[in-house]
Amino acid sequence: QVQLVESGGGSVQAGGSLRLSCVASGNRYASAYMAWFRQAPGKKREHVASIDLYGTSTYLDVVKGRFTVSRDNDKNTLYLQMNSLKPEDSAMYYCAADRSDVLCNANPPVCNYWGQGTQVTVSS
Repeated sequence: QVQLVESGGGSVQAGGSLRLSCVASGNRYASAYMAWFRQAPGKKREHVASIDLYGTSTYLDVVKGRFTVSRDNDKNTLYLQMNSLKPEDSAMYYCAADRSDVLCNANPPVCNYWGQGTQVTVSS
């Protein structure tokens, strides 16, 4: 079992920055793959960024160059640094984890473990 707790969301003006954190507790190997998803009202949940234990990361095209995903394996913590935020980045952001990317890459994503979400609101 893995428990995920996100923090760091909030309200910011366009062009601003936020840093999200997600602390994982429980079976470390069950969270070898960790990811950020987001879901805006009326829209599907989408993958934003992900990273595995070795540091290999992937990004949604529209956030490349603005967002950076990282993890501290000693602290079992996932981060998402978001710069140059745009109003269209506004959404509930969820941390997710699994042993691999297989379930998280499904459509819709069905990762085994999810956090409760943290709201990000970007005003123009």
